[in-house]
Amino acid sequence: MIFGGVDLAAEARRTGIAEVSDDGELAVQNVSVGADDEALADLIRRSVKTGLDVPLGWPDSFIRLVAEHAAGEMPPPLSTDASWRRSIAMRTTDMAVRDRTGIVPLSVSTDKIAYPALRWAGVEARLRTERIDVARDGSGRICEVYPAAALKCWSLPSRGYKGKQNTASRVELIAQLTRVFPALNWNGHQDICASDDNALDAVLSALMAYLVHQSLAVPPPPEVKDIVLLEGWIWLPETDSPSG
Repeated sequence: MIFGGVDLAAEARRTGIAEVSDDGELAVQNVSVGADDEALADLIRRSVKTGLDVPLGWPDSFIRLVAEHAAGEMPPPLSTDASWRRSIAMRTTDMAVRDRTGIVPLSVSTDKIAYPALRWAGVEARLRTERIDVARDGSGRICEVYPAAALKCWSLPSRGYKGKQNTASRVELIAQLTRVFPALNWNGHQDICASDDNALDAVLSALMAYLVHQSLAVPPPPEVKDIVLLEGWIWLPETDSPSG
């Protein structure tokens, strides 16, 4: 079985993809940076599950605000304070990630992460025409993941490993990941992951897809099942260690 991982950037040149297989041995099979839309679609077609490091949807409150504002039908809020703005900017899953990890995901409504999300919306539409199940709640062939938050759940460094200047930090993080996933065979792909954080995040995304498939990640609570089909749900590890 192949599990895909995508660190989705707005542009192909910074988009990392990875494949992790589970055929008697958990192993990293392919890692590359520079994935165009066809490469993304092909990975998802071939994988049992693909972890996507990108917001899969926008907040329901934001969608309604934009529609009502465009139609001139937006009711006046009691206040436009920070709390109200946060309720428009953040998704249900963003708040769940904050509550568990203390990390606040970037807002797909107000931050630059919207650019990769726009790209994903286009790829999602393409896959839907092929009748591939791209349900945003993670029940189909894809699931939304957040490598930094997963690392935090495992008590591993979730900051300071990105950028060309932090190669040494990535080398150490890879060593720590090997202790968390003791059965993982990197197949020599440590070098590209050490040299490019987009590659490392792609591998982390694939590992999270594997955990989702193995029911070792936290699903959306029943009470939010409808809204996460619209907004997306970030899957986090069920426990502090994949092995326990």
